[in-house]
Amino acid sequence: MDIETLLSQLFLASIAFVANLFSAFAGGGAGLIQLPALILLGLPFPIALATHKFASVALGAGAGLRHLQNGKLKPLISAVILVFGLPGVWLGAKMALFIPGDIGTFVLGALTIWLGLYSSKRPHLGTSMIDERNNLHHHLLGGLVLFLIGFLNGSFSSGSGLFVTIWLVRWFGLSYITAVAYTLILVGLFWNSTGAIVLGLNAEVQWNWIPGLTLGSLIGGYVGAQLSLLKGSRKVKRAFEILSFTMGISLIFRSLL
Repeated sequence: MDIETLLSQLFLASIAFVANLFSAFAGGGAGLIQLPALILLGLPFPIALATHKFASVALGAGAGLRHLQNGKLKPLISAVILVFGLPGVWLGAKMALFIPGDIGTFVLGALTIWLGLYSSKRPHLGTSMIDERNNLHHHLLGGLVLFLIGFLNGSFSSGSGLFVTIWLVRWFGLSYITAVAYTLILVGLFWNSTGAIVLGLNAEVQWNWIPGLTLGSLIGGYVGAQLSLLKGSRKVKRAFEILSFTMGISLIFRSLL
């Protein structure tokens, strides 16, 4: 490997590290940093999205490893996230090439800002666990929303993890730290793998960028997960809100360019 290639891979790894560090700490949002960066580096949207998806699987591996060391996920909630979310991801990824990017990006930005406002107006939201809600009707309704979030994950990618995190907190009564663990493991590994496969079959992937992005995603995900466990739910909640505001505004500006 020549020095130019090595420096290029280290640069890509640094972008992925920063994006996935914040994502693992706040419970989503890697695509809000990493995807625009890939586009700014010259990749067309479909190629950037497919490349980002493949690299983002490493976020789930790195962060998931740290969170699994801290405790196991509950099978019922995990099943709801996968059974309802994966079909949404598949459908969204199939539709990704046909959705007007500027309109979708603007709407996603507005919704992301709303997430931050919603959380900030509820100071006790997600700072502790509440009794798990085992009602079947409740889980089915929660699953339908996860299907819609899965569609966003497959089609636009940016910020969908934040939506999963806040939904798990609001609807399923999880603390922010616990919700982040579900998001990073199940969305990071399984949702992103599904999106990567579908997009990889329908769009080109910048394979020579994957090593650096994967390395940065693995390390950033692990370090971010470690920080979230050390800092507690209140700090994670604040980071979630700041990232939601910042990335929501960024998406809106991006849609208007």
